[in-house]
Amino acid sequence: MDTRRRWVRFALTVVATGVVLVVGVGLLDEIDWDGVRSSLARLEAWQFVLLALGLLLRQYLNALPLALFIEGCSSWRALQNDQAAILMTTVAPPPADYVMRFAIFSSWGIPLAAAVAGSVMNTLSFYVVRFGAPVLGSVLMLWLGTFHPGELFAALPSMAVSVAILAALWLAFRGEAFTAGLAHRAGDLVGRVRSQVSGGAWSAWAVDFRRQVVGRVPWALPRSLLALLAMVLVDAALLTAALRCVGVDAGQVPAIEVFVAFLVAYPLTLFPFSGVGILDAVVVATLLQVGTNVYEEGLVAGFVVWRVVTLGGPILMGLASLALWKWQVLRRPATPAG
Repeated sequence: MDTRRRWVRFALTVVATGVVLVVGVGLLDEIDWDGVRSSLARLEAWQFVLLALGLLLRQYLNALPLALFIEGCSSWRALQNDQAAILMTTVAPPPADYVMRFAIFSSWGIPLAAAVAGSVMNTLSFYVVRFGAPVLGSVLMLWLGTFHPGELFAALPSMAVSVAILAALWLAFRGEAFTAGLAHRAGDLVGRVRSQVSGGAWSAWAVDFRRQVVGRVPWALPRSLLALLAMVLVDAALLTAALRCVGVDAGQVPAIEVFVAFLVAYPLTLFPFSGVGILDAVVVATLLQVGTNVYEEGLVAGFVVWRVVTLGGPILMGLASLALWKWQVLRRPATPAG
């Protein structure tokens, strides 16, 4: 039944993504696509190489929390593991990405409990940064003197989610007894709705989870948040570079405006395929308002380049990572029986 439910959820996600794309195409129907193609023609091979190098840095920073939270996992292994998991998210429904993660970690001799705990902390750290990004965008707007109350109201709910996750992590690591009791109560509460959920099971899992990472959290969590914040800023820099590659210069849209619009809209990456179509439309509309003599065709062309690099690149890196892992497993000497 769980497998069936996952496939139904995956199918609904695909349908929702299709609807978003159809609506997005409809909204962009008035764009001069010949102009978009002309802008794309400006892209040169060396520029694409630079964007690819920027993507490599982005992916490295995105995977770094795995190395920080999991003992015995180097930053190179974290990168390889993360790319393979990203590949799985594009071809199979959840939790296929976690199954792939744990299979790779297990083949490296990393205990499953440590791999699970580190992967969960990696995800939670990313969500803190994802929902905290609009706060940085609002600070930049204050610095620019372009801040409006509307942006504050838009940033507050996102900031509240980020703070709530950090507060939950702080509570979880206050003490083992406190963690066990809190998880038990939460499990009992959820069990009233879902009979298969047990407060005792939740309590045992929470205690084991805490033991796996409690020694690393005080120094790993701040470093992870900094790494992921740097990843988001590199992502914004890649978008800015893509716009410059297709002819949208600094006189039309300053880089700081691109960063602000991207950071404020970043929680929209929660939607499938990093919010493709949704985040793009919001940022394009924002840049059209703040830009000078900027044309929609150039902005759309820049987003096309950025999406090709940041969505297509990780898939290729995932294929390479998976192939490398398979090769590593096959060349490993067989363990003698008995």
